[in-house]
Amino acid sequence: MTHHDHDAHDDVAKVAELVDQARIAMLTTMTSEGRHVSRPMALQDVEFDGDLWFFTYDDSPKAAEVRTHPQVNVSFSDDKHNAWTSISGAAELVHDRAKAEELWAAPLEVWFPEGLDTPNLALIKVHVETAEYWEASQSRVKRLIGGVRAAVTGDPGKFPADNRTARLDT
Repeated sequence: MTHHDHDAHDDVAKVAELVDQARIAMLTTMTSEGRHVSRPMALQDVEFDGDLWFFTYDDSPKAAEVRTHPQVNVSFSDDKHNAWTSISGAAELVHDRAKAEELWAAPLEVWFPEGLDTPNLALIKVHVETAEYWEASQSRVKRLIGGVRAAVTGDPGKFPADNRTARLDT
């Protein structure tokens, strides 16, 4: 079921909840040849306010792709809570030491061994424009029955999941 009459504040709160629960995202960018490329990224622990933040190397392929084609997609899959989120937005590279210090967490040293002093360290900021999410809060058995019902009837609306698309950049 799709709903289009929710309050924007509720949308931001719901997306924040889904993103916080999932934590690992697939960031999809477009290459200079027009191909889409996705790679797993760790979302930085910051209160969601309409922007997503990721650490990267300034000279990485994804950084070059963001510079050329700033429209990206960020998707989250949360099997534990049976929720999936797909976010579209405009990305930019940010070189801001204070913001990097605010976002830094020790596990990042696996990818950035010199910490905040890692050469070419940069941030990718994604300003969320739209978010689509699916939640299937029912039990596994009910979801299985609903999936069979949807397949038999040919009506995806019979699948027991809430689906919503929201604009967050208004």
